[in-house]
Amino acid sequence: MSTSAEHVSDASTAKEPELKRVLGPKLLLLFIVGDILGAGVYAVTGTMAGTVGGIVWLPFLLAFIVATMTAFSYLELVTQYPQAAGAALYAHKAFGVHFVTFLVAFAVVCSGITSAATSANVLAQNFFGGLVVNGWMEMPGQGMLTAVALGFMLLLALINLRGVGESVKFNVVLTLIEVAALCIVIGVGFYAMAQGTGNLGEVFVFTDYQDKGLFLAVTAATSIAFFAMVGFEDSVNMVEETQNPERIFPRTMLTGLGIAVIFYMLVAVSVVTVLSPTELEGIREAEGAALLEVVHKGSPDFPIDQIFPFLAVFAVANTALINMLMASRLIYGMARQGVLPRPLGKVLPVRCTPWAGIAFSTVLAVGLILYVASDPDSNVVANLSGTTAFLLLCVFAVVNLACLVLRRKRDVNRKVFFTSPGPLPAVAGVLCLFLAGPWVGRDIIQYQIAGALMAIGIVLWFVTWLINRRTNTPTGDLTEIEG
Repeated sequence: MSTSAEHVSDASTAKEPELKRVLGPKLLLLFIVGDILGAGVYAVTGTMAGTVGGIVWLPFLLAFIVATMTAFSYLELVTQYPQAAGAALYAHKAFGVHFVTFLVAFAVVCSGITSAATSANVLAQNFFGGLVVNGWMEMPGQGMLTAVALGFMLLLALINLRGVGESVKFNVVLTLIEVAALCIVIGVGFYAMAQGTGNLGEVFVFTDYQDKGLFLAVTAATSIAFFAMVGFEDSVNMVEETQNPERIFPRTMLTGLGIAVIFYMLVAVSVVTVLSPTELEGIREAEGAALLEVVHKGSPDFPIDQIFPFLAVFAVANTALINMLMASRLIYGMARQGVLPRPLGKVLPVRCTPWAGIAFSTVLAVGLILYVASDPDSNVVANLSGTTAFLLLCVFAVVNLACLVLRRKRDVNRKVFFTSPGPLPAVAGVLCLFLAGPWVGRDIIQYQIAGALMAIGIVLWFVTWLINRRTNTPTGDLTEIEG
């Protein structure tokens, strides 16, 4: 990075007003819980149950442990560098290599796109599931599900183009709806147990549906479950809007993760007590409709199953919108900083929304959905959610390594607000890489999708670098793109 670019960046930063610190511990907690809960549990529970059977709660617990270890590294870094740039900032501070910083930032972009594509397919499953439960139609084939998923992505693009006023108060409402939907699943499970129709003993039964053995099956399910635990890392981008973040963040982030895993484990218990082992194996192929099946079977005396699918649709839609907002804004930011082609930073003159970034991210998401759905034997939701988890596991491994590197660079006179215990970042980094590997049974298509997306970013980065070099244009500071 050139010295002139740093001076320009410093000067522009000095002129900009600071963000208003409106988040106290309660609002920050709701933001974190709302970010973690959402499409994840709807997308992966069926696949996990069809992998390990009754002990589906165990992979959720293990994924929580790995996520919490990584959260400790995030907390050490965010309290040392309370700036809204997340993983890209930490990679830049630790390694100082512009290309590495770009790879981390673009991997985050790709994870948002694949997560939104996952949510679109889960939404289609639950939307049609609601129509079926209400007796309005029969379940359509994959072609119709894909068409609705594509239509939803285009609708998100239009909403994004129009401009979305994000507010913490609105997030509170959405979080409460997400929590209410999961409470329905949990309530149905406990109701079934109270009526004697639920089998609580199934919770401790491992069923080797795929002949992998206990260790490999649980490991595979844990790598799948990780998709449901991500979201906590997004909260570091709110640090400049948080009151006294050095003191508030550690307790609040860990509390949010704890609340999420309690919900997930209770949902898992409800799933295995309501559904039979045969039904558990069957819901593996139900993709994002597993929880709908639980509510439908477990509440024959109440019409709650007619409402639940549409609550799920709302929760999943919110997750997708947030992901596409994040991805399009990051693309816009990288284009404005001269890291991606500058035309990707174009903004609508009236709406002031980044139309080029929105179009680019939407095209990638649509292409992903069509590509994965083109294989009739492919589990669309499992492969897209698995790709998201893989990308973020790689990012988390870099963050854990950055935590260790920055410890050595820490100013001894600077106050330390939070430190991850001893070698925990190293352990977390190794576990993240382990869960990202092919030995967990990850479908090769997930590596192909991730590789293709990153290759697109690298090609665009290289082209932009050549243009900047030829025109003698300085490259901006990547650590400012999420601010």
